[in-house]
Amino acid sequence: MPVPRRFDRRLPERDTTRINERIRVPEVRLIGDDGQQIGVIKIDDALSYAQERDLDLVEVAPEARPPVCRVLDYSKFKYEQEQKLKSARKHQQQITVREIKFRPKIALNDYETKKGHVLRFLRHRDKVKVTIMFRGREITHPERGEMILTRLAEELGDLALVEQHPIQDGRNMTMMLAPGKSIEDGTDAAALAALAAGEPELAAVEAEPAVVEVAEATEPAPEAVEPTAAD
Repeated sequence: MPVPRRFDRRLPERDTTRINERIRVPEVRLIGDDGQQIGVIKIDDALSYAQERDLDLVEVAPEARPPVCRVLDYSKFKYEQEQKLKSARKHQQQITVREIKFRPKIALNDYETKKGHVLRFLRHRDKVKVTIMFRGREITHPERGEMILTRLAEELGDLALVEQHPIQDGRNMTMMLAPGKSIEDGTDAAALAALAAGEPELAAVEAEPAVVEVAEATEPAPEAVEPTAAD
């Protein structure tokens, strides 16, 4: 049986700003096209003032008594407001949280490779959740996981900011890293070169194409965690 199609019955958004003849009050407080306050005058006089200058009479403070109106080119004003809104959306902060998982008995080569992944994520200005996974009796030695996390934070230096220090969460221990000052300032090249010296694993990771999925954060919301390579 075909599913009936649903229609969006909401009315389209319309501009509720009152301009020109849509302003139905006996008098208004008028602001001229030069930004100077003219005073309280009758609505017909305000309309004539705007028409003489080939501009619009726009109600900018309808809650005032009497309402405040301004003389301006409303089409130009509306266009400029839309451009400002688009620009603000472009500069909205975008937050992605990536996750890297370690084991408390991780081999040195695997550790260096995963540290390279952490670096790559940080350079893309992502946050990184570093997780130590304990299995079986490994949970009786949480200090091993804490040593790995502390070592990682120290080796990354100014490239990473520890937002959340290691905490135990059931059979896991987690630490949250954010891009450090040198990455935010764009001065991380020298630090990365020094850190990558003698680490072929890191060079291989840096050569990989970076795939970054970005989640917009227009309002404060719970951060989504994207799982990545696990040991």
